[in-house]
Order: sequence, then C-alpha cells, then structure tokens
Amino acid sequence: MSETIETVSIPPRPKFWARELPFLVIPFLTVSGVGYMSMTHKPIVGYWELVALFICGTCIFAGWHNGSENKARWRLVWTQLLHWGAFLAAMNLVFLPSVQAVADADSTSLIVLLLLALGTFIAGVHTASWRIGLNGVVMGACVPAAAWLDQSALFLSLGIILVLLVGAAALWAYWRSRGHS
Repeated sequence: MSETIETVSIPPRPKFWARELPFLVIPFLTVSGVGYMSMTHKPIVGYWELVALFICGTCIFAGWHNGSENKARWRLVWTQLLHWGAFLAAMNLVFLPSVQAVADADSTSLIVLLLLALGTFIAGVHTASWRIGLNGVVMGACVPAAAWLDQSALFLSLGIILVLLVGAAALWAYWRSRGHS
C-alpha cells in the first residue's frame, strides 16, 4: 500500500505595500475631504459617499480572511453593507437643507468626520481588524485637532511668520558676522 502525499500550495502573501495601501488611503481621503470642505465651505456629499464605499470595501477585504466558510464571508459582506448604509443615511441627514441652515461648513465637516471615525472604529471591531479600528481612532482624534486648528489658524500663522522673521534675522546677523557686508 503506497501512501500518496498531497501537497497544498499556499498562495504567496501580497507585498507589504499591497496589503497596507487600503489602510493608508483611508486617512488620506478623510483629511483631503475635510480640508476641501473647510476651504470651499461647500458640502461634497458624493465624495463622502465614495469614501464610505471605499472604507466598506476595505473592511470586507480586511475581514475576509477571518471567515473560513462562505456563510461567514457572506455575513461579513451583508453586515458591512448594512453598517455603511446606516452611515450614509446618517451622513445624508447632516446634509439636509434644514440642518445646513443651522450648521456652517466647518461644523458640517467636523460632524461628518466624527461620523466617519465612529463608523470606521465600529467596523474595525466587527471585522476584527486593528488597522481599521486604528484608522477610526486616528480620525476621531482629528476632530478636536481640526477644530483647534480652525480656531487657531490666525495665531498659528502669526507664530510661523514670527519664527521665520526671527530665523531670517539670525541668518542675516550670522551672514554679517562672517564679513559678507
């Protein structure tokens, strides 16, 4: 009786950047959207919808390996679709004209960022992906940071100008002391 050994080929792991790129794109898209909305003072509903769909796809990608059978994977797909559908509904409530009548562009961008952060963190918990959860935490930390930067823009600008002036004066004094009159 001869025994045959069956070999199972393990697919190669994707390269580091291919694995991590979706998780790195999320904060870039988020910061870009908040910055654009703060500068133009115009709502960009379609952009946020695309960002939510991208994060939904990334969550499915991140959680796919946790499901060992088709039933678990389809559950992941449906729960993420429902989760991000609820986010889209909440976000569109923020963009209703009646809400926009009492909220300016800056507060709207912060509200959307907060919703996106919460949605991303919870999706990370449900997909058991620390990368998605970490993105949610970072986005959540950006809410007070963005509010502070918005309120402190003039102060920061003056501070930067002061540092540049002091640096230029020090450079000029150094240049003169070296005999470059």
